[in-house]
Amino acid sequence: MSVALLGTGLLGTAIGQRLLEQGQSLHAWNRHADRLQALTALGASACADPATAVRASDWVITVLSDGPATRSVLERSGLIAADAADAAGGTDTGNGRRRVVLQMGTIAPGESRELARAVTGTGNAYLELPVLGSRPEALTGTLQVMAAGPEPLFQEALPLLRLLGTEPQLLGPVGAALETKLALNQLIASLTHAFSLSLHLVRGSGVEVERFMGLLRASALYAPTFDKKLQRMLENDYSQPNFPTAHLRKDLELFLAAARARGLDTGGLEGLARLLAAAAGGELDDLDYSALHRLTAPGEAGDG
Repeated sequence: MSVALLGTGLLGTAIGQRLLEQGQSLHAWNRHADRLQALTALGASACADPATAVRASDWVITVLSDGPATRSVLERSGLIAADAADAAGGTDTGNGRRRVVLQMGTIAPGESRELARAVTGTGNAYLELPVLGSRPEALTGTLQVMAAGPEPLFQEALPLLRLLGTEPQLLGPVGAALETKLALNQLIASLTHAFSLSLHLVRGSGVEVERFMGLLRASALYAPTFDKKLQRMLENDYSQPNFPTAHLRKDLELFLAAARARGLDTGGLEGLARLLAAAAGGELDDLDYSALHRLTAPGEAGDG
């Protein structure tokens, strides 16, 4: 299969590496050309613009930062119309071939629905495809792949999707997979925040951390993410992230907007959103999301 990869950040690069290792032909683009080097070293073709990558491919994977960025890149690629005149006459993606857009970025469900209408309006196809997992899971093909869109298109994409995750799931029409993804990422934020507060309190009381963890692990309250992030919090070391704090903040804000749109009471989460928003633009943005542990103990440099 010939695949265009638009966006080669942490997750995009890992997805590209996985596809190359599985024998796929990859045409990659990133707005920062130097971020293509890891993939070109493995055999990917570096493209100077999104349209070049798309013209060489039948499948188009987007792993971009947000909805506006995704729309802008798809417009530049020729997969959606940039204005009303283009919409009336269609766009030229090259060779008259139909492309399938696999939109893997975490964006607002409404933005995804708009993209689906725009992509199908030019004779191409669109599958919403967020994933749960990060770089390690992408490299091993163990991402949890959530799809939303037409059943026949999902079946058509399955051979490619199974290279990324063993059991891709179709969850419903466009929007359903992203609402599910946001629901899961809200739990990342909430569980990490709750664990951080408990850990600060226990340590402040003088109780040994391992005794607290022993009680927690033996209870119905335990979640594996607690042990996954414990050492980072104890050592105050949040370097080499697979999922940075800035992304967690963005996804939590998207969850809150989607929940409010469904009439849910989000008051209990809004304090956490404000806590993360206060750190926007600072050093925590590029650190592992568990760095919010620094935010739950104001005035402390950390536990390390």
